[in-house]
Order: sequence, then structure tokens, then C-alpha cells
Amino acid sequence: MPLEGSRERITYIQPHDIISKGKHYLHSEVGQIMTTKLERISELSKQHPEMKFNSIGHLINIEMLKECHYKMDGRKEVGIDGISKEEYNSNLDNNLKQLVEKLKNKSYRPKPARKVEIPKENGKTRPLSIYSYEDKLVQEALRKVLESVFEPHFYSNMCGFRPNRNCHGAIRKLNDMIEGHKTNYILDAGIKGFFDNLNHDWIMKFISSRITDNSVLRLVEKMLKAGILKNGEFYVNEFGAGQGSVCSPIIANIYMHYVLVWWFNEKIRPLLKGYADIVVYADDFVCCFQYKNDAELFYEHLKRRMNHFGLSLEESKTRLIYFGRFAADNLKRQGNKPETFDFLGFTHYCSKSRNGNFRVKHKTANKKYRKKCKQMNITIRDMRFEKKKYILAKVNQILIGYYHYYGISDNYQMMDNFRKRVIQILYFWMNRRSQRKSYTWDGFNQFLKEHPIVRPRIYVSLYG
Repeated sequence: MPLEGSRERITYIQPHDIISKGKHYLHSEVGQIMTTKLERISELSKQHPEMKFNSIGHLINIEMLKECHYKMDGRKEVGIDGISKEEYNSNLDNNLKQLVEKLKNKSYRPKPARKVEIPKENGKTRPLSIYSYEDKLVQEALRKVLESVFEPHFYSNMCGFRPNRNCHGAIRKLNDMIEGHKTNYILDAGIKGFFDNLNHDWIMKFISSRITDNSVLRLVEKMLKAGILKNGEFYVNEFGAGQGSVCSPIIANIYMHYVLVWWFNEKIRPLLKGYADIVVYADDFVCCFQYKNDAELFYEHLKRRMNHFGLSLEESKTRLIYFGRFAADNLKRQGNKPETFDFLGFTHYCSKSRNGNFRVKHKTANKKYRKKCKQMNITIRDMRFEKKKYILAKVNQILIGYYHYYGISDNYQMMDNFRKRVIQILYFWMNRRSQRKSYTWDGFNQFLKEHPIVRPRIYVSLYG
């Protein structure tokens, strides 16, 4: 089944022939010789949008898998086979030789993932799949191949799980959409159980639109259908891409590209009367509109679109709000304030700059703030009997990580509030090290002078 937006004229090219014989072709058509095979394929994919790659599975060889092995984090939990990176490394060459042979003769079978439930702040749980070490290697190699083909075609307003892009870039994009354009309405949306509901048939159709190599397609399908082991029972994956799989992020991006981003840019925008744009990070997205009618039209189409591809919107998290420069002015004259919305852990609200101009500001979302405070309380409680220097070093390490994420323009106050709350938690548990109270506040402040708690700072300027 052809995808929407596919070209009528399709060119089939074998990249290994180009790479081995085609220096002249690369010089004339691509303009430069790439340093690696994957980079060459990525460049070819970018320069020839009509190209379908029908021979790239051979790139998953011993050399690539060995590179994946050396970069793999050996500290992560092991899968159902119990094999760690260290154990696999003890006979690495032979292990990789056998693995490649299984891939070549099509006898490779991924092992079921071990499924665990991670608690969420709303009381629900998030499923996490833990794969065997060898399967992680194959997933990483497969990720590299998929990314080399599809990454050049992703739109700039898709920011999650991509090279040289991050959540701060997504917020910058959102800022520009609201402050730099005629945004009057915000559609704040979320997809219900995105990773768990990805349709396998659609995944294969999306991938086969650019890759026709059966060895790659077969490997993707095997990964999707590997199954999970929960409480000793085996379950077949009928839907979804396991959260924990190295491949899941690129598969999720491919899905979102076709289902939402490409569709919005190429099909929806031409139907609208005013300005409209979208920013996407993983399964979270925010849409900006100049006119309310445009926003409502898109919302109706969006629900049908999601349903067609096996997805649905989280109705409790999806809402259309009056937001932006003109909304702030109009509501102020009525004695009201614009609503706020949360995106990527920040609450975004209408405000003013120092010179009185309209500005979107951002602060740590209350839900995220409360969750982190609870986590810090548990962390400090559990290590209260450790040496003081160790406790302070650990607390500072956590705070620095927190500041790096939340340290964006206009959010200093919320970070400082968090630091003060951490100090209160620390004071409470330091006085629970024994039956007798260890500190008064005066004594504790003196202790902090000798062992200071790192102060927040702004690491990311949204306007620099």
C-alpha cells in the first residue's frame, strides 16, 4: 500500500554498489565522499528522496556490532539470559561471529524482553522492557541503519530522539511560534499510551516506503514480535514498540513523522486560513494557530487521523486555549488572565519582558516539582546514616543534574525554591540520624557554610 505523499517515480539503487564502485557518482550527485557508509547512505537519502534502499542489511556486520558493543552501557540491567556486557566481552570475537552468521542464515531469534513496571506520579505504572545483551547490540545496529535512511527526511519541528536536538530546542521552537508569529490559540495535546499502541502493520508499511531490503524488514518485524516475559509467563506483542528497546525511539519518530508531522505540514496547512505550526517531542506536541476555526478544524481531523493509525488522544490532556500576545491584552482588559499549559515539564504562561513587551515565560511545572521533592525526600532518607560528606556530594550531584534540565530563561525562582526545599529535607533527616536532635537551624546553617549546597544557575538561554 503506497503512503500518502509518495513519489510516482521510484528509483531502486543498491547503496553497496554505489559505495564500492561509485566514487564518480558520489562526486557528481552527492557532492562529497562521506567518511562512513552510513553517512553516505544518509546523504544519498537526503539528495534522492525517491530512492528506496534494497541492499543495506549487509552493513550490520561484525565491525558495526563491535562498535555498538564498545559504546554499550554495561551498568544497565540484564535480560532474561542474565548475560552482562562483561561476560559477552570475554569471548567477544566468537560471539559476534556466531551472531552475524545467525543474521545471515536467518536463524537469529530475539529473546523475549523482561517486563517491569515503573511507578508514575499519577499512581499508574509505565511498562519498561529489558532485553538480552545480544539483542541490544542488534537493536543498536538496526537503529543506526534506520536513522541513516529516515533522519534526513524528518521535519525540523520534530525534536525528540534526534541527533543535535533536545527538549530545550523544542521550547525555543515553541517560543518562536508564539512570540514571533500570529499565534492566538494553542492546542495542547497528548497521545494515550503511544508506545504501547503503535500498529505493527503500519510500522512495516512506513519503513518499507524507504527500505525494501527483506533482511532489514524481517529483522524489524522479529524485534517487534519478540514478546515479553512477565511473572514467568510469555506474551506475544500484538502492538507497540517496547519502551527500553534501543530501536523504539527511531521507530516512534518514523511513526510520528508519517502520522502527524508530514500530514500537518503537507496536508493540513494548505487548508488553513491563517498561521499554524507544530512542535513535537516524542509523543507530546503543541500546535499554534492564528484563528480558532483553523484550530477546531485541525482538531476534528486529528482525532480521525489518530484513530485511523490505531492511536487516540488523551482527552483529559488535550485542550484548546486562548493564548498569545493578543489573548493576553484582550483578557487583561476584561480583568482576566490567559490560561497556562504544560509542555516538557514546564508551565508556559503569558508575561512581559523588562521593557514591557509580550513574552512567554516558563517555570517548572507544579506536578514535576512535587514529584522531584518526593524523590529527594526518599533519597536523603535512605542515605541519612552515610557519612556527611557523601550525603552532601550526592545531593549536589542530583541538584546539578536538575539545574541542567530546568535551568532555562525565567525559571531561576523555581529552581531556588527547589534548593530551599532540599535544604529543609536535609535538615529534617540529618536530625533523624540519632534519637537526639543533632542540629538547630543556626547550627545547620553553619554546617552548610562549611559544606555548601550548590546554587542554581541558568544554563540555557532561550533568547541567546
